[in-house]
Amino acid sequence: MKIHFTGDLTEISEGITILSDDLGIQRAEDGYPIEVINCQGPLVVQNNDGKGQIIFENKIHFFRGLGLWLQHIEKREEFHLTEEPQFETSGAMIDVSRNAVLKVDGIKMLLRKMAVMGLNMVMVYTEETYEVPGIPYFGYMRGRYTETEIQECDDYAFQLGIEMIPCIQTLAHLKEALKWGYANDIKDTEDILLVGELKTYELLKRLIEAASRPYRTKRIHIGMDEALQLGRGKYMEKKGYQNRFEIMNQHLQEVVSITEEYGLQPMIWSDMYFRLASQNGNYYDFDSSLLDQVKQSIPNVKMVYWDYYHSDESFYEEMLNTHKQIVSQPIFAGGLWTWNGISPNYARAFKNSEAALNACKKIGVKEVFATMWGDNGAETPIQSALPGLQLFAEHTYHQEVSREHLEERFTYCTGYKLHDFLLLNQFDEIPGVMEDNLYSSNPSKFLLWQDVLVGLFDENIKGLPIAEHYSGLVEQLGAAKLRNQGMVLLFSFYEQLASVLSVKAELGIDLKSAYDKRNKVGVKVCLKKLEILKVEVDSLRKAHRDVWFSINKAFGWEVLDIRYGGLLTRIETAEYRLHVWIDGKVSKLEELEEKRLRYDGPEQFPDNVTLGRGETYNRIVTAGSI
Repeated sequence: MKIHFTGDLTEISEGITILSDDLGIQRAEDGYPIEVINCQGPLVVQNNDGKGQIIFENKIHFFRGLGLWLQHIEKREEFHLTEEPQFETSGAMIDVSRNAVLKVDGIKMLLRKMAVMGLNMVMVYTEETYEVPGIPYFGYMRGRYTETEIQECDDYAFQLGIEMIPCIQTLAHLKEALKWGYANDIKDTEDILLVGELKTYELLKRLIEAASRPYRTKRIHIGMDEALQLGRGKYMEKKGYQNRFEIMNQHLQEVVSITEEYGLQPMIWSDMYFRLASQNGNYYDFDSSLLDQVKQSIPNVKMVYWDYYHSDESFYEEMLNTHKQIVSQPIFAGGLWTWNGISPNYARAFKNSEAALNACKKIGVKEVFATMWGDNGAETPIQSALPGLQLFAEHTYHQEVSREHLEERFTYCTGYKLHDFLLLNQFDEIPGVMEDNLYSSNPSKFLLWQDVLVGLFDENIKGLPIAEHYSGLVEQLGAAKLRNQGMVLLFSFYEQLASVLSVKAELGIDLKSAYDKRNKVGVKVCLKKLEILKVEVDSLRKAHRDVWFSINKAFGWEVLDIRYGGLLTRIETAEYRLHVWIDGKVSKLEELEEKRLRYDGPEQFPDNVTLGRGETYNRIVTAGSI
């Protein structure tokens, strides 16, 4: 569509150019006239008498408004829309520290989608995946970003009205950074820095300077979360037992002084202060009498309350009000549950996010963002986070959001069908799992990776129609692939995953049953399925590889190649073991002699709500050590 924009286009001109291809528009003097007015007030989008108008306050509002205008001009000639932004900042945090590091083009793709949605902030979470001059092992072989790459992304985001904020760690979550020899003198435990050590702060000064330099913003997220063993490693050896609250304060004061030296405005995750006020080290059972002590001791930082776990709106209200007793304007971080395993948990993400965002509106929180973690290998492609981003966006501009409205906006902003994406929820919300999967069972992950001879999770699914469930998904995902042409790689991957699980999910149960009965015919049937499975798994590996390399850097894929390779090798060994038993070369197979027990992980759940939260890969594939 040809469009002729009039008005002051200085701030938005480059952004229009960036979005032109995605929106299918072309600027032309003989195009449809749209008047652009930048002034304070709500976002107004209208069309009357053959002319359009977009009235906006901030740059990001214009790009959302342009999308709204294009969406509605397709349906009617006259319309008037008004949206009142509920938050000053609403955006996303992208995890690029769990093996998957987005290419620059991958970040740009997300930025374009976010701009049309109306989201105006993005953090790229880099534990050690950014370049630090003079420290060659920091981010070595991990796909770290160069300063030039970050600058390119920051420039791109700026043209779209999106603030990019560096998001790093300055206390814990630094296992990959601290595993090299250069860090021997500055680590308390394997993933926590040694507080009070001069060399620690020399390093942090270099990290903060390098991390912030490519960005326009003066804001920086310095982490500080989940330092659960703070002061209990080398620190204790050197200084003995010390009050951990004081250790935390000492460190935060030092780090904040570094940020002030560079004119930066820091924010931290809030959980450590709440954990230190808890008898059990938990986030949510703190002693409220200690809040005044926290308030008096904490330096000038913003606190980010992160919570992805609750579906009760009142719970978020209470926690937000508690945060307000410490800092006047807490920031809220929700979660899109991209880290559930190998597929997203949309049901839990939607239910919990809506409760949290409604609470944020009631309490008057001004800044919110959605986290997209990639725990345990980033097996879930980041493209699957788009529905959650749309949910955050619509709650940013509306008090209430209907599913119909969300579906329409998602289709326009992304070009894809929301109901097709929501099919991915069925990989983990299977028979035996409660509605909405609020305890985050992840059978698609543990049924894929578990060993066919050992079957640590077989007893958990015994008697349930799991194979039938996944078989039914194959056809649905094949149809979804055809309806979402821009996401063919994503849906091809999940279609093949459903195909693999339809064969593999109950294979271990069938094999054990046939073996226990000494039914060699039944075992031979399982052998034929193993042959099929080898081909299907290799096809899955290649489909996963295609979607990975379409958006991520190469580093990190080797981990998933090793996982797939291990699965294929164990299938081959299972065939070998079954053949020697069938041929009478051994009298028994120790793996199949062992009685099957339910998987009993450290996290305990009520009965009949979950099949077990499947732990990390190493706990799934073996009861031994890997």
